[in-house]
Amino acid sequence: MELMNKLTILTDGAKYDAACTSSGADRPGKTVMAGCCHSFSADGRCVTLLKVLMSNNCIYNCKYCVNSASSDVARATFTPDELAELTIQFYRRNYIEGLFLSSGVVESPDHTMELMINALALLRKKHNFLGYIHAKAIPGSSPELIYRLGLFADRISVNIEMPSEKSLALLAPNKTKESILAPMRQIKNTLTDNTHALAQYKNAPKFASAGQATQMIIGATADTDYQIITLASALYEKYSMKRVFYSAYIPVMENSLLPAVASPPPLLREHRLYQADFLMRQYEFTSDEILSEDTPTLNPYLDPKCNWAINNIHFFPVNVNTASLRDLLRVPGIGPTSARRIVTARREGKLGLDELKRIGVVLKRAKYFIATKDNTTGLRLDKHLTVRALIDPKIFAFNTEQLSLFDDTPISPALPPAGALIPTGSGMLSISEAVEEAVLCLSAKL
Repeated sequence: MELMNKLTILTDGAKYDAACTSSGADRPGKTVMAGCCHSFSADGRCVTLLKVLMSNNCIYNCKYCVNSASSDVARATFTPDELAELTIQFYRRNYIEGLFLSSGVVESPDHTMELMINALALLRKKHNFLGYIHAKAIPGSSPELIYRLGLFADRISVNIEMPSEKSLALLAPNKTKESILAPMRQIKNTLTDNTHALAQYKNAPKFASAGQATQMIIGATADTDYQIITLASALYEKYSMKRVFYSAYIPVMENSLLPAVASPPPLLREHRLYQADFLMRQYEFTSDEILSEDTPTLNPYLDPKCNWAINNIHFFPVNVNTASLRDLLRVPGIGPTSARRIVTARREGKLGLDELKRIGVVLKRAKYFIATKDNTTGLRLDKHLTVRALIDPKIFAFNTEQLSLFDDTPISPALPPAGALIPTGSGMLSISEAVEEAVLCLSAKL
């Protein structure tokens, strides 16, 4: 098979994997087309990665995966030399800044890992590749191979795939909970040991300097948002995850255990889960504060922080001149940066709305929940105005896909046509009617 045909097949097979971030990488490098994904580095730069599979041949039969053993798709496998040569040529032409490498399970987990490690070794040693590499470890592979993979990759990830052990057994019978958690545990322990070794020995080898990540598929099973964020919280705590990624289930296979193929991907749900995840990582929220067993679903109309504010209105108003950093982070419209700026600025004098605006606070949202030097008791709360200020105006604009090397057609978010009906708890409503229903419902909570 020609190399370009392999590239077409294996980049297309990789597009359903969401975990491709280069945040935290420390290798120098430069920064689109099939198989390119955009990511953001720790310093805020948008970088481009070649997103590709080593092989889409797979001995596993995961019900949700387009590359499963029973799937009728064209198959291809790179040799280590082919993948290394393609990557370095794209890199030298400034098409990409790094590589995101995953694979189907060829023959066995260990054999697949050997192929991936050989390709990365050629890149790093033969081609002196200094770009970012994110590699997926194969569950069930030996600890020695996982360690070797981490010596060449900036970030390692092991996909947990399903939010519960029951769902994993149902849809991915070849994988087990322990085969996924064991390498996660090993990576965490190795990262800890490597940190100590680097502090003591100047020439100690670096192991996955950007940490580890994982991914969950959202919408393929009946697992609730509460189960998902509770699991994510445990992964951050127990395995020192840098990121948990959420991938909206895309119906590519027909199976009685899966949602209907005609169903659209739950992109809005994925978006809300990322927002909830950000609250846990950056805003000091716990998973139990965001959702509970009694309210297991994220609000589609409000982001999780605004939803928490509506449901905990007794917490407000927050006095920006006296509140702790943690309390400031609870206010809609105040983020981590603006909260720290408030703490610093109020040392010089009391703050009013004008000062908060210059600091970067989004007053359109925050003004309903704060007390300032202009008004020490807080603004009078208008239920309808408050909800309208908090409601997400772009909740229906979710239409994303991977960029293609072979298609220059621009991709843009798509809104439903005027007059389109959408499903709600009250039946099929127009967008304006659905928003009005949400305003009335949320206002009743205030």
